[in-house]
Amino acid sequence: MTLFVGTSGWQYKDWRGVLYPAGCPMRLWLWLEEYTEHFATVEINNAFYRLPSRETFEAWRSRVPGDFVVAVKASRYLTHIKRLRDPQEPVARLMSHAEGLGDRLGPVLLQLPPTLKADAGLLDACLECFPSGTRVAVEPRHESWWTPRTRQVLENRGAALCWADVLSRPVTPLWRTTDWGYVRFHQGRARAWPHYGRRALETWVSRIEGTWSADDDVYAYFNNDPTGAAVQDATTFAGAARTTSVPVTRTP
Repeated sequence: MTLFVGTSGWQYKDWRGVLYPAGCPMRLWLWLEEYTEHFATVEINNAFYRLPSRETFEAWRSRVPGDFVVAVKASRYLTHIKRLRDPQEPVARLMSHAEGLGDRLGPVLLQLPPTLKADAGLLDACLECFPSGTRVAVEPRHESWWTPRTRQVLENRGAALCWADVLSRPVTPLWRTTDWGYVRFHQGRARAWPHYGRRALETWVSRIEGTWSADDDVYAYFNNDPTGAAVQDATTFAGAARTTSVPVTRTP
């Protein structure tokens, strides 16, 4: 197993003095290059709000090292506006842009709206549109999705159910639906908000180690970015994993 540990985005002013030098220029390219010194993966969260051009993805590829992996959160046009309907064009556009990352492209995340109730056929048709070999993780947020039919669709399509944590507890079933995993940490319960406590993170390490085998990849991203909590928690989480037999990518 390789555990890829990173954060959801890197462009946060309040990370100066936490991850970035206090005088780090605001130019985003320098921030990305500094980020890659400390982490080997990132989740592009802002692609959800506005899909970057293929040229932007190509530029990112040219500025990150060869071992760097970029996960991409799908545009809200596909997940929240179209709500997975008529997915062919939105998926093709997403992938034609994201493929500018070349071999740096990791999983694609589909975070579904909390108001989108289960429709296994709709999800299946959407997943079918992705090019063969694309790693797609799905994060449903309505409880109606937790059915055997949903699990079957994910397994048949080789898609991962995104394990999501809110307030230091799972808000999704802990299904293994393919030979790789994806975990998102949204908000912890420790002080100061929105940090995670060490024990909560150690519990997640145990869940991961007990679910995936030595040949599997697992991607873990911290989305609790205020005050640099994501950076600090990613470091603690990786440290906890290193006390086991799980190989972990670099962290601060």
